[in-house]
Amino acid sequence: MTLSVHPFEVHHRDVWAIAIPASVAFITEPVAGIIDTAVIGQLGDAGLLGGLSLGAAAFSVVFALAFFLRFGTAGLTAQAIGARDPLDGLLHMARAMVAAAVLSALLLALAYPIYLGFAAALAPPPNAAGAFADYMGVRMWSVPFVLINYVLLGWFYGRADARTGMWLQILINIVNIVLSVWFVLGLGWGVPGVAWATVIGQGVAAIAGVVIAIRHYGGIKPILANTTLAALLDVAAIKRMIGLSRDLIIRSAALMGAFAYFAAQSARMGEIELASNAILLQLFSVSAFFLDGIATASEQLCGKAVGARWRPAFERATKLTLGWGLLIAGTLSVLLFSFGWLAIDLMTTNAEVREMARVYLVMAALTPLTGMPAFVYDGVMIGATFNVTMRNGMIVSLIVYLATAMILQPILGLWGLWIALHVLLLVRAGIYAVAIERRKDEIFT
Repeated sequence: MTLSVHPFEVHHRDVWAIAIPASVAFITEPVAGIIDTAVIGQLGDAGLLGGLSLGAAAFSVVFALAFFLRFGTAGLTAQAIGARDPLDGLLHMARAMVAAAVLSALLLALAYPIYLGFAAALAPPPNAAGAFADYMGVRMWSVPFVLINYVLLGWFYGRADARTGMWLQILINIVNIVLSVWFVLGLGWGVPGVAWATVIGQGVAAIAGVVIAIRHYGGIKPILANTTLAALLDVAAIKRMIGLSRDLIIRSAALMGAFAYFAAQSARMGEIELASNAILLQLFSVSAFFLDGIATASEQLCGKAVGARWRPAFERATKLTLGWGLLIAGTLSVLLFSFGWLAIDLMTTNAEVREMARVYLVMAALTPLTGMPAFVYDGVMIGATFNVTMRNGMIVSLIVYLATAMILQPILGLWGLWIALHVLLLVRAGIYAVAIERRKDEIFT
């Protein structure tokens, strides 16, 4: 028997009300990455470009381990909204903020060992090693601000307040872009200038987001009144948050480990291969973050449906986000295949890097189509808080990816590495789709 607490309908406009502002927000991040790459690329040094790309890859892994703050807060808040929580998920956000503070202190304390670990794992070529070290040293100071922003974004998206999330992301990246151009081309700071621009952008947005959250609750006093120590230390809620966080950390570590392996294998093949793949991965980021808008819609709407215990809304949200996701992915693939060479020329002046990137452009252009189902089902899983299934599915996908890469790369070179990446995306989506179908009755009966 289906338990109906708060029935509601899901329409096309509900998807787009979340997806459009979320997509605009997410798309500013890879655009900022492209601008950073282009700014350093204008210096004409493949070593600097390679060092920047490896540094960015390293922090993608670091922040992926903390992405549970965004995912977990969004899923729990969406369910709270579906269950009509009068506090709009305040306690979920407060507990996540405490976790963000503790994790920030830990990461800053371990900054140098973290750098040494990534230097050994990613093995930057000699000409890229200095730029890699410079970027890592400065970028670490962005950690507290990034984690605060993760919590805030999770809370905003969980409440379907995608517009505020959009403006905060735009703020981060406008500041980043403007300062990157100024620091590198104006002041000649090189790779450290790009890193400092990111630190400042994250800091400005964190302050703005906290102010907005405080105003939502009418000031600090109401927040303190509703986040008592007893409420924060609710044993059942903490156990749930810890379990969710643990599984999301493992899931994210596995996913970003796959991309770190991709970068490391590119580096071992040479500076030109590393730099060309760095550019192509930026193009993948454009489509990936764009598709995250649809994933955010599935995340909020499915989470709300789970909180309301309303199966028709869950199934409708999944169907609509997959349908619109296919249309968006197809459009992105056509655009990347047709005009990706323009972006390649924008991001580097090195003739060898340009030539190699154009050869493998088709592989980057296909990533929206092969990756779209994985993004949408990620959103469904996060909204439903299927954390164990997400974790196990990602681990299996990683094993399949590594096996494929180890078999195909020695035979096909970079082609084999790219094929393995597509396999990772498709296997992950397939596992999640099957798991969701099997677990619907568990949630709604």
